[in-house]
Amino acid sequence: MQIAIVGAGIAGAATAYELAADGHQVTVFEQRGAAAEEASFASAGLLAPALFTPWAHPAIGAVLRRWPWSSEATLRLVRGAGGAGLRWLWRWHQAGRSPAALGQLAALESLGRYSLAHTRQLAGQLDVDIETSRGALLLLRQPECLERVQPALQLLREAGMDLAEVDADTARLIEPGLSTDTPLAGALHAPDGEAGNCRLFAQMLRQAAQNSGTQFLFGTRVRALATGPTGLLIEGENAPRRFDAVVLCAGLASAALLRPLGQRLPLAALYGYTISAPLREDTHAPQGAVIDPRHRLIITRQGQRVRVSGGAEIGHGGAVHHPPTLQTLYLALSGWFPGGAHTSSPQVQVWRGARPMLPDGAPVIGASGLSGLWLNTGHGACGWAQACGSAHALADLVAGRVPAIDLQPFGVQRF
Repeated sequence: MQIAIVGAGIAGAATAYELAADGHQVTVFEQRGAAAEEASFASAGLLAPALFTPWAHPAIGAVLRRWPWSSEATLRLVRGAGGAGLRWLWRWHQAGRSPAALGQLAALESLGRYSLAHTRQLAGQLDVDIETSRGALLLLRQPECLERVQPALQLLREAGMDLAEVDADTARLIEPGLSTDTPLAGALHAPDGEAGNCRLFAQMLRQAAQNSGTQFLFGTRVRALATGPTGLLIEGENAPRRFDAVVLCAGLASAALLRPLGQRLPLAALYGYTISAPLREDTHAPQGAVIDPRHRLIITRQGQRVRVSGGAEIGHGGAVHHPPTLQTLYLALSGWFPGGAHTSSPQVQVWRGARPMLPDGAPVIGASGLSGLWLNTGHGACGWAQACGSAHALADLVAGRVPAIDLQPFGVQRF
């Protein structure tokens, strides 16, 4: 089949690779100038345990610190949020309290596990180094921190993941660079946890897909979707381009493209920040991924860089960075791993990017309900952790195969 993909982030690149591997003629349309230039550009990098990613699901760590309009809130409402942002936040809270929340969490855990296995398989097949670091440590600064991740913890253990509760001294043996001055009650250790460079892997997948015949059209904006027959209307062109199928992997743009067709996908941009700094001293830097559930932060080692991520804002905020959030990230990096990174280097990269998220924390994967149109979008904070598994499962559906993972919890019909 001739298949069009809208979006060349990690989900779009992975989907292109999978569909090309099945023998389809694939064309990817991306409005930016390269792959992984938006939500996938400088993600936290955590692959596993995906459920420990801050904002992975509304049932995890549901208690927010301070009101959302406070400058020190964990999740903030900023300029551009409006009534739609408030309604989305209300739905997020309701989803966290819903009787269906645990079932959705279990589905996300299965997707994360399935995707991790496939990501590792692809990395091995392509023989690429994606700056992987192994092991994840969830810091328990206070005993109540454990309560915030308890729903995820129970599911991960039931799934057979090796998770050990360790004391502060053992945590510092696992991560020797951890400061001895910062209070620490203990930690959860996942030896099989993993982090990696999302943007680098997206670019590798793009290259591999191109080698299989996929065409990437960068700097190309899709203005509208066409149905009956299936196709795309490109900005600057008068007639739609026809395809046998279209796959939406375009994050927030997916909702805008679906709206004229009568489908309302409640996607919202949950903006977050990352600071990436050059490695200073290996023994003082994180060896794997370190998660602080109290402040909803992740610190990861990615090759010769250390990256700290955090913050959550609903609304565009005028594209202005929030200094208190950035200060929290800098303090976390220097406080937990003093001497581990050159935080004053001119090579430090500060990034604010959107996590396109649905109010129940799960993506939409599968048929749209419209002929020829497929969806693989809305992965939110776990896009990197879910991308390869989502793409593989979607390719199975397109080919008429039964996916190895149940996609029913990720159907668009739930909205």
